[in-house]
Amino acid sequence: MRIVVALGGNALLMRGERADASVQLHHVEAAARALAPLTAEHELVVCHGNGPQIGLLALESEADPSLTRPYPLDTLGAETQGMIGYWLAQSLRNAGVHKPVLAVVTQTVVDASDPAFSAPTKFIGPIYGHKPASRLAELNGWTMAEDGPHWRRVVPSPEPLRVVEQESIERLVSGGTIVVCAGGGGAPVVDDGQLHGVEAVVDKDLTSAALAIALKADRLLLLTDVPAVMSDYGLPTAEPLHHLDVTELEHLSFPAGSMGPKIEACRRFVQATGSVAAIGALTDVEALLLGDAGTSISQKPVS
Repeated sequence: MRIVVALGGNALLMRGERADASVQLHHVEAAARALAPLTAEHELVVCHGNGPQIGLLALESEADPSLTRPYPLDTLGAETQGMIGYWLAQSLRNAGVHKPVLAVVTQTVVDASDPAFSAPTKFIGPIYGHKPASRLAELNGWTMAEDGPHWRRVVPSPEPLRVVEQESIERLVSGGTIVVCAGGGGAPVVDDGQLHGVEAVVDKDLTSAALAIALKADRLLLLTDVPAVMSDYGLPTAEPLHHLDVTELEHLSFPAGSMGPKIEACRRFVQATGSVAAIGALTDVEALLLGDAGTSISQKPVS
């Protein structure tokens, strides 16, 4: 099968952890060991989040007195693609993958008039208490929003229209290469005959779905730090939802900043391809592919 996997940014750096390179590399190596067995029989495209990482770079850039202005988010997104892509490509080889592995810095076309530019929703960077978040908002002109019991910076997250490099990715995958791409949803650009970066972070799950559709993938796997989609998440009545069909999704609601985009990405992929998408823990990836773990989302109810 041709499988597109999306690794959550929080799966590479857990909440509250120091953003040290050694900490992140430890998680990347664990991710590579989990994914490596899939490469023996399947074509694999690996996408990844970058919320914690791009937030860290943005903080550093804002605080650098030698800069006339901070680096824009599209450029920082490209930086995180290079860093995490390098770690993943190296770690997959070290985990025993014998096929070629290549990390591709990816651009994602968005609409300059997308309403998301005036309504930031995408969480990036570390968590804060309310007072530090308020100080940063005032100091840097950032928009801060509640993320569970904490506060984080939010930035515009426009709809991904297409991946600029998707034809090259198709050729690489068809030729037997494991491709790491669309990191952080891809560096956001607008296309007016010329490509120009814009100040935003595209949702990596929605980009992964768009890429999976374009590549005619057989499966879309969204890997995160929770074992399954939960009903009544955060409440005593919470229960895992193991199988859903796209019609059931119309009657369910999920948090816009976390599970919501994952559910929407799965819905788009399933409706466009008729194939199965799944959400679950990175450690369960092989069982997730078989439908024995996590939450599988399909066109029709599973009997």
